[in-house]
Amino acid sequence: MTSTTVKPNVIVICGPTGVGKTAAAIELAEIFGGEIVNADSMQIYRYMDIGTAKPTHEERFRIPHYMIDIVDPDEPFDAARFARMAHDRIIELDNDNVIPFVVGGTGLYIKALLHGLFRDRPPDPDVLKRLNKEAASRGTDFLYKRLSDCDPETAGRLHPNDIFRIVRALEIYEVTGKRISEYQKEHRFSGEPFNALKICLNKDRELLYDRINRRVDAMINQGLVDEVKGLLARGYSADLKSMSSIGYRHITDFLSGKISWDEALRTLKRDTRRYAKRQLTWFRADSDIQWHDPDNLRDIHRLINFFLKQSALQNP
Repeated sequence: MTSTTVKPNVIVICGPTGVGKTAAAIELAEIFGGEIVNADSMQIYRYMDIGTAKPTHEERFRIPHYMIDIVDPDEPFDAARFARMAHDRIIELDNDNVIPFVVGGTGLYIKALLHGLFRDRPPDPDVLKRLNKEAASRGTDFLYKRLSDCDPETAGRLHPNDIFRIVRALEIYEVTGKRISEYQKEHRFSGEPFNALKICLNKDRELLYDRINRRVDAMINQGLVDEVKGLLARGYSADLKSMSSIGYRHITDFLSGKISWDEALRTLKRDTRRYAKRQLTWFRADSDIQWHDPDNLRDIHRLINFFLKQSALQNP
């Protein structure tokens, strides 16, 4: 049972897209009697299965998965809401003596869950509206340059097209007069609610990129184009945050005639590889993460076993 003095154990399996997190986590969860809490910001959406590489029904039958298919594609969702919901699920699992495996590649979601978020106020809707209007009229590059001028440290961590986080950082700076990077340093992620073992899976870059390219081909063969057509037919706009994500925006651009099929496929693979690179950059900034090849489950098994034994000794 969870008490006020003993933190629940959590096993985090993170890593770049396409590295094999799902398969590895399912095998490990089976060994340790665990269940999986999804930490992928796209797998939360209903009807978006192929492009998000959700676990199959067979995989979910083997090991229960949570935080998948919890909102519609047009429903607002953020890291803070994820952290609250995932936290409650982890407490339930721990109370049932089930080891929670937090699995996914969205670093912000994992950080919010394990360390909390520093934001202590809701965003200013008027400032957000104005910044988004500027992005629409003057382009993302214009706002990215502004962020580079006022907070070069944050800008250096963001992709120039990551308009959501660029706008978020600028809103904080304009309203509070402080850079988001300053808040992050001051917060220091105190009050951590879990005893977490963080494992990041990775492979040689060329092997990873080859896996990504083959996975994109597999998604196309599985029916990604029809999945996107179905979402559009349901009335979900191509302008939605969910629909502008990797894979979905490439196919909607193709379907609308903006780009050719060859260009859609080429840029989809390229942008997925770039996303994997950004994920790795995020995880490498965390000194607590332990790195392993997903094909070497024996070493990962030993590491988890040692972690759980040490935790048991410290909290008899």
